[in-house]
Amino acid sequence: MPSRRRVLQALGLAGAAGAGWTLFGPARANAYYQGPVSDHFDGVRFFNPGQPGPRGRMAFLRWQFGDRGVAWPSAFSSPAPPDKPPRLFDEDALRVSYVGHASFLVQARGKAVLIDPVWSDRASPFTFVGPKRVNPPGIAFNDLPKIDAILVTHNHYDHMDTATIGQLWQRNRPRIVTPLGNDAILKADIPGIEADAVDWDATVDLGDGLRVHAEPTMHWSARGTGDRSHALWASFVIESGSRKLYCVGDSGFGDGRTFSRVAGRHPQLSAALLPIGAYEPRWFMKNSHMNPDDAVKALALCGASVAFGHHWGTFRLTNEAVEQPAIDLAAALSTHSVAAERFTALRPGDMRIVR
Repeated sequence: MPSRRRVLQALGLAGAAGAGWTLFGPARANAYYQGPVSDHFDGVRFFNPGQPGPRGRMAFLRWQFGDRGVAWPSAFSSPAPPDKPPRLFDEDALRVSYVGHASFLVQARGKAVLIDPVWSDRASPFTFVGPKRVNPPGIAFNDLPKIDAILVTHNHYDHMDTATIGQLWQRNRPRIVTPLGNDAILKADIPGIEADAVDWDATVDLGDGLRVHAEPTMHWSARGTGDRSHALWASFVIESGSRKLYCVGDSGFGDGRTFSRVAGRHPQLSAALLPIGAYEPRWFMKNSHMNPDDAVKALALCGASVAFGHHWGTFRLTNEAVEQPAIDLAAALSTHSVAAERFTALRPGDMRIVR
């Protein structure tokens, strides 16, 4: 029998990687959202039309109590100290700073936007167990400029950190944009917070020529033991003048249609933020997370000029070694004859200017 500690570790990981939803059975009513049935909502759960869903509870337990892969070091810090972001960036470009895991600061047109901000030490529903950060955030919280908007792609604990979002809300009262149902979670955890809940294909005007488009992505959601897929998930395209930044939080590859769909809606993307980590064992993670080879194929389908790899080297969620995503990305680029400079694996503190 597994130990109590092992079970707690599994539950902590479940909250972060999003696999704990069916451990104690399904819910019969939606916990967060009541709305009309659509091509991706059946009245209780959201789903990916024509694409596979996540694996079930028995598969999760088989993984958790089987081979857990390669251990990570307790620290995996970036090789160089990051620069503080400017308080204001109003050049005719996008300034993209990598905080770590799936968290980014995007500055454009005098505004500052955070994507999936996580400054907590653990990506977990618990403070004492679950995936622990192995490097500090690439930007210290107190070094952040005034935040005008926050984009939350979905509600897994490694993307929706309500402790961090609550601090940002008290600090700056930013505009918060998130897919349907996630606003209910934020309001339950953060008194007085306001959030815009949007469906796929919605566009939100952030002002000063900055717009955000919510796009389908192949994933799912959960915060606990009975709310699997009760809130929607999405990717975002940030539009600033002629520049468009495609921001993917989590995604499986599936048949690739979500990436080609974005290319049709947003031709000539300037850059893409593509996840490259948390992909082993493949039999379990394939429907939820891309591996680096999938990410290179996604770059080709979405048509972005360049891509920046994230979702690796910060929280140990799955079986691969801490450096394996960067190694596998280099191999995939070679296999698909894509120039290495077109797709780089970022480290916390890295910054890129997208022109």
